[in-house]
Amino acid sequence: MGTAAQPAFDTETLRRGVEGQPETLLSLYADDAEFRIVDRTTQPSHPKVLHGRDEIARMLDDVYSRDMTHKLERCVVQGDQAAYSESCVYADGVRVLSESMLSLRDGKITEQTLVQAWDE
Repeated sequence: MGTAAQPAFDTETLRRGVEGQPETLLSLYADDAEFRIVDRTTQPSHPKVLHGRDEIARMLDDVYSRDMTHKLERCVVQGDQAAYSESCVYADGVRVLSESMLSLRDGKITEQTLVQAWDE
């Protein structure tokens, strides 16, 4: 008797999503996902925390409505954990770099912590 393999996290879907398909990116999140954002304005002691796909979808709609490009730089998956780097450039040349750590369940993101920095 064998054990059923758990669905794998799809890094190519992540790439397509990050690089311009927010609805594809949203499909990678579990319904009950939690997304933490740490940056200059939402510091580690008080991160911005989004709960569930609806809140994550609103954030993605905002981010992807901006005139900027996104690139998935690298992604590493190990078991039920993953990490990736993303670089972005606004039309005016301002750059953003973010690093994300993910917890996975059944191939979906259940928790994400994103740390990001902008040119100033």
